[in-house]
Amino acid sequence: MKKEVVFAVVTTTAATVVAVLALVRQYWKQNKDRQWRKSQRIMRKFARECATPVPKLWQVANAMVSDMEASLSSSDEAPSSLNMLVSYVSPLPTGINQKGMYYGVNLREINFLMVCARLEGKNEPISDLHREEISVPSNVMLGTSQELCDYIAAELAKFILAHPANNDETAANDRKLGFTLSYAADQATTTSGSAIKWKNFSADDTRGKKLITEINQALEKHGLNMRVYALVDDTVGILAGGRYYNKDSVAAITLGMGTNAAYVDTVQSAPRWHGSLPTKGEIVISMEWRNFNSCYLPITQYDASLDAESSKPGGGIFEKLISGMYLGEIVRRVLVKMAQDTALFGQSVPPKLLIPYLLRSPDMAAMHQDTSEDREVVHEKLKEIFGITNSTPMAREIVAEVCDIVTERGARLAGAGIVAIIKKLGRIANRRSVIIIEGGLYEHYRIFRNYLHSSVWEMLGNELSDNIIVEHSHGGPGAGALFLAASQNS
Repeated sequence: MKKEVVFAVVTTTAATVVAVLALVRQYWKQNKDRQWRKSQRIMRKFARECATPVPKLWQVANAMVSDMEASLSSSDEAPSSLNMLVSYVSPLPTGINQKGMYYGVNLREINFLMVCARLEGKNEPISDLHREEISVPSNVMLGTSQELCDYIAAELAKFILAHPANNDETAANDRKLGFTLSYAADQATTTSGSAIKWKNFSADDTRGKKLITEINQALEKHGLNMRVYALVDDTVGILAGGRYYNKDSVAAITLGMGTNAAYVDTVQSAPRWHGSLPTKGEIVISMEWRNFNSCYLPITQYDASLDAESSKPGGGIFEKLISGMYLGEIVRRVLVKMAQDTALFGQSVPPKLLIPYLLRSPDMAAMHQDTSEDREVVHEKLKEIFGITNSTPMAREIVAEVCDIVTERGARLAGAGIVAIIKKLGRIANRRSVIIIEGGLYEHYRIFRNYLHSSVWEMLGNELSDNIIVEHSHGGPGAGALFLAASQNS
């Protein structure tokens, strides 16, 4: 009898444990389902706010055209978010007369790139291409602009000695040096006390002209028979490279950590500068399109908070939507919201997920383009960057989808910008136009590149989109400086 009682108690206890475990599992499953549904709601709302259907893209493109025309007009009352600058007036290279060895310098915020190559004409590839990147010591960067110029000239002298031109090329090509500037994205500007105040520096203003004088003095001091005639944004140099190879190259765009666009226009299209330009011919306009802003831009709460917390609230709005500096940060902010509201990565928010700008666009691209089973690359990146070791397949899928939403929006807006330039030039319907793009975001982020191309195609349709050819730049980073040198030697 006692054995039967004991057996009954054990059986009852076991049944109770099984029932409790079943209830726990059911509660856990229901809780995970609730978290999943809530995460999906947040993501769907974000996707709706980021949506860029074709009518929206045309609104953005038309608004950009209006701002371009307003900035170029002679009226001071025409409002525009763009500060379009005549960056370079001399003819762009044609690839016919520019042959031989050329040299260029691309100055960044904390380093500079020296480039040289031998040009053989538009139907021939460049040869003897050499690059050398030099980090600027902190004491030089924090010194005067003349000290910086002296440092650049000294390094350039060593570079030319290591990669000399032939004797017959020297007389023709060593008098002019291509010199371009690559501006850092606003949030990346960390050396506010540097020799060149990047946030307020313009190659066309008085300070830009003063820098040209200081560079030329430094070149002479170090025995270099070279002279800088123009100091321009690197995007203008990229356009010079495009024109060297193809006369139909009408615009260039940088899509890297920062972004800008430059295009070829007529003197008559820029009444703002009448009197200071030739009466006819081409001019190159640097759009400074990082600052483009419009009520039609699909801005979300995450973009608004990013902008408010940046070092320049209200500035660089277009750049904050499309450039590599900010794409990963927008993704991080959405993931923080999900981690807080839906426990996407566990009951507590991973501390490193709260660190701004920790997610870089190359890592974002790696997660986004992960096609492995269970998103193993996403798992490794979350662990490596944020210390998240317990991500579920569901969470990894959500991360990849957020990356997709942010990337698609940024790339399609950049595509709308391309269409805006072509529309401003009146070349959509009957002219072939080549657009040159430089930057790691376009070169290395395949899905971003595909979204950009497809947006142009969708906006213009099969027939008209054939008139726009989007190409990667020639020669790689910094090469615009040597093409600029070639154009100066035309």
